[in-house]
Amino acid sequence: MMTPKLTKNQQVVLDALRACETPMSAYQILDVDSVRSKGLKAPLTIYRALDKLIEAGLVHRIESLNAFVSCDQEHHTESPAFMICTECKHIIEVGTRSVQKTLMKQAAEAGFEVEQLHVEVSGRCRNCAH
Repeated sequence: MMTPKLTKNQQVVLDALRACETPMSAYQILDVDSVRSKGLKAPLTIYRALDKLIEAGLVHRIESLNAFVSCDQEHHTESPAFMICTECKHIIEVGTRSVQKTLMKQAAEAGFEVEQLHVEVSGRCRNCAH
């Protein structure tokens, strides 16, 4: 999958997310010095950039944290799932093929039409568990 051409604002937001080791809200992104110094000062500008980055598959929204992370996969052949450390907020992105298949089967059996599938698992990462 080829990386799409990004606007200046999209690249600034993506760079800020890639530089951070934990998920960030749009307002946290806005507070990053490198973001402010590039002239991004309005939350709406950040949200617009995030929407396009999500659409391009370069960023993921962590629903339970109302925050965003850069995608750490080259490309997706399946929906990602996220393991979220409750202590340090580190995110581990993993595939969901078997989980997704099971959930979709159960949904079909129940007559439920799935519109979105978000899998987030909370716990402690290896470092925090020790």
